[in-house]
Amino acid sequence: MSIRVALHHRTHYSYDRPINLGAQTIRLRPAAHSRTPVASYSLKIEPAKHFINWQQDPSGNYLARVIFPEKVTEFTVEVDLVADMTVINPFDFFLEPEANELPWTYDESLSEELAPYLDAEPAGPHLQAFLATVDTTPRRTIDFLVDINRQVQEAVRYLI
Repeated sequence: MSIRVALHHRTHYSYDRPINLGAQTIRLRPAAHSRTPVASYSLKIEPAKHFINWQQDPSGNYLARVIFPEKVTEFTVEVDLVADMTVINPFDFFLEPEANELPWTYDESLSEELAPYLDAEPAGPHLQAFLATVDTTPRRTIDFLVDINRQVQEAVRYLI
Protein backbone atom coordinates (compact mmCIF):
# COMPACT_ATOMS: atom_id res chain seq x y z
CA MET A 1 0.00 0.00 0.00
CA SER A 2 1.36 3.39 -0.89
CA ILE A 3 0.71 6.87 0.41
CA ARG A 4 0.00 9.54 -2.18
CA VAL A 5 1.66 12.86 -1.35
CA ALA A 6 1.40 16.28 -2.93
CA LEU A 7 4.45 18.50 -2.82
CA HIS A 8 4.55 22.22 -3.57
CA HIS A 9 7.77 24.18 -3.97
CA ARG A 10 8.02 27.92 -4.55
CA THR A 11 11.13 30.07 -4.93
CA HIS A 12 10.64 33.79 -5.47
CA TYR A 13 13.17 36.54 -6.14
CA SER A 14 12.40 40.28 -6.25
CA TYR A 15 14.87 42.80 -7.63
CA ASP A 16 14.96 46.51 -6.83
CA ARG A 17 15.30 47.39 -10.53
CA PRO A 18 14.90 45.60 -13.87
CA ILE A 19 17.78 43.19 -14.50
CA ASN A 20 19.00 40.98 -17.32
CA LEU A 21 18.55 37.54 -15.84
CA GLY A 22 21.01 35.09 -17.36
CA ALA A 23 20.13 31.54 -18.30
CA GLN A 24 18.67 29.68 -15.33
CA THR A 25 19.07 25.94 -14.82
CA ILE A 26 16.25 24.48 -12.73
CA ARG A 27 16.73 21.01 -11.25
CA LEU A 28 13.36 20.38 -9.67
CA ARG A 29 12.00 17.40 -11.61
CA PRO A 30 12.45 13.79 -10.51
CA ALA A 31 14.59 11.63 -12.74
CA ALA A 32 12.84 9.08 -14.92
CA HIS A 33 14.76 6.30 -13.16
CA SER A 34 13.45 7.32 -9.72
CA ARG A 35 11.97 4.43 -7.75
CA THR A 36 9.13 6.65 -6.51
CA PRO A 37 6.30 6.76 -9.06
CA VAL A 38 5.35 10.34 -9.98
CA ALA A 39 1.65 10.66 -10.77
CA SER A 40 1.82 14.29 -11.88
CA TYR A 41 4.36 17.08 -12.24
CA SER A 42 4.05 20.73 -13.23
CA LEU A 43 6.55 23.57 -13.44
CA LYS A 44 5.41 27.19 -13.57
CA ILE A 45 7.88 29.99 -14.21
CA GLU A 46 7.23 33.73 -13.99
CA PRO A 47 7.62 36.02 -15.78
CA ALA A 48 5.59 34.18 -18.38
CA LYS A 49 7.69 35.55 -21.24
CA HIS A 50 10.52 33.00 -21.34
CA PHE A 51 11.90 30.13 -23.37
CA ILE A 52 12.38 26.72 -21.80
CA ASN A 53 14.42 23.76 -23.02
CA TRP A 54 14.36 20.43 -21.21
CA GLN A 55 17.67 18.59 -21.07
CA GLN A 56 19.13 15.58 -19.28
CA ASP A 57 22.52 15.50 -17.59
CA PRO A 58 24.88 12.50 -17.95
CA SER A 59 23.19 10.84 -14.94
CA GLY A 60 19.71 11.04 -16.48
CA ASN A 61 18.47 13.91 -14.31
CA TYR A 62 16.10 16.44 -15.90
CA LEU A 63 17.22 20.06 -16.24
CA ALA A 64 15.02 22.95 -17.32
CA ARG A 65 17.14 25.62 -19.00
CA VAL A 66 15.21 28.89 -18.97
CA ILE A 67 16.02 32.04 -20.96
CA PHE A 68 14.38 35.43 -20.35
CA PRO A 69 14.48 37.70 -23.42
CA GLU A 70 13.64 40.86 -21.48
CA LYS A 71 14.69 42.48 -18.21
CA VAL A 72 12.81 41.25 -15.15
CA THR A 73 11.96 42.63 -11.71
CA GLU A 74 10.80 39.29 -10.30
CA PHE A 75 11.55 35.63 -10.88
CA THR A 76 9.38 32.80 -9.54
CA VAL A 77 9.65 29.04 -9.87
CA GLU A 78 6.77 26.85 -8.70
CA VAL A 79 6.63 23.07 -8.82
CA ASP A 80 3.66 20.90 -7.97
CA LEU A 81 4.18 17.17 -7.79
CA VAL A 82 2.08 14.19 -6.76
CA ALA A 83 3.97 11.01 -5.92
CA ASP A 84 3.12 7.55 -4.65
CA MET A 85 5.34 6.90 -1.64
CA THR A 86 5.53 3.16 -1.96
CA VAL A 87 7.41 1.20 0.67
CA ILE A 88 10.87 0.44 -0.67
CA ASN A 89 13.28 -1.95 1.00
CA PRO A 90 16.53 0.06 1.18
CA PHE A 91 18.52 -3.18 1.25
CA ASP A 92 17.07 -4.52 -2.00
CA PHE A 93 20.33 -4.45 -3.95
CA PHE A 94 23.22 -6.73 -4.81
CA LEU A 95 26.88 -6.29 -3.91
CA GLU A 96 29.58 -8.01 -5.86
CA PRO A 97 31.23 -10.63 -3.62
CA GLU A 98 34.54 -8.72 -3.59
CA ALA A 99 32.71 -5.66 -2.18
CA ASN A 100 31.02 -7.43 0.75
CA GLU A 101 33.80 -6.57 3.20
CA LEU A 102 35.70 -3.35 3.84
CA PRO A 103 38.22 -2.35 2.75
CA TRP A 104 37.92 -3.24 -0.93
CA THR A 105 39.18 -1.87 -4.23
CA TYR A 106 37.66 -1.58 -7.68
CA ASP A 107 38.99 -3.73 -10.50
CA GLU A 108 40.90 -1.74 -13.13
CA SER A 109 38.11 -1.41 -15.73
CA LEU A 110 35.53 -0.26 -13.17
CA SER A 111 38.06 2.08 -11.57
CA GLU A 112 38.58 3.77 -14.95
CA GLU A 113 34.83 4.10 -15.48
CA LEU A 114 34.35 5.63 -12.02
CA ALA A 115 37.41 7.91 -12.26
CA PRO A 116 35.38 11.17 -12.48
CA TYR A 117 33.59 10.28 -9.23
CA LEU A 118 36.73 9.16 -7.41
CA ASP A 119 38.68 12.38 -8.10
CA ALA A 120 37.83 14.15 -4.84
CA GLU A 121 38.82 17.61 -3.69
CA PRO A 122 40.88 17.73 -0.49
CA ALA A 123 38.69 17.63 2.61
CA GLY A 124 38.19 20.95 4.38
CA PRO A 125 38.65 21.28 8.14
CA HIS A 126 35.03 20.41 9.05
CA LEU A 127 35.01 17.29 6.89
CA GLN A 128 38.45 16.28 8.19
CA ALA A 129 37.14 16.58 11.76
CA PHE A 130 34.09 14.47 10.88
CA LEU A 131 36.16 11.83 9.05
CA ALA A 132 38.42 11.52 12.10
CA THR A 133 35.38 10.22 14.03
CA VAL A 134 34.41 7.58 11.43
CA ASP A 135 35.11 4.00 12.48
CA THR A 136 37.11 2.45 9.61
CA THR A 137 37.52 -0.95 11.24
CA PRO A 138 37.32 -3.66 8.54
CA ARG A 139 33.77 -5.08 8.51
CA ARG A 140 30.81 -5.80 6.24
CA THR A 141 30.21 -2.97 3.77
CA ILE A 142 26.48 -2.80 4.60
CA ASP A 143 27.23 -2.44 8.32
CA PHE A 144 29.68 0.38 7.55
CA LEU A 145 27.11 2.19 5.38
CA VAL A 146 24.39 1.89 8.03
CA ASP A 147 26.81 3.17 10.69
CA ILE A 148 28.04 6.15 8.68
CA ASN A 149 24.50 7.10 7.65
CA ARG A 150 23.48 7.07 11.30
CA GLN A 151 26.52 9.18 12.18
CA VAL A 152 25.69 11.75 9.46
CA GLN A 153 22.05 11.89 10.61
CA GLU A 154 23.16 12.56 14.18
CA ALA A 155 25.72 15.21 13.15
CA VAL A 156 23.62 17.24 10.70
CA ARG A 157 21.17 19.74 12.12
CA TYR A 158 18.61 21.77 10.20
CA LEU A 159 17.28 25.12 11.31
CA ILE A 160 14.01 26.16 9.73
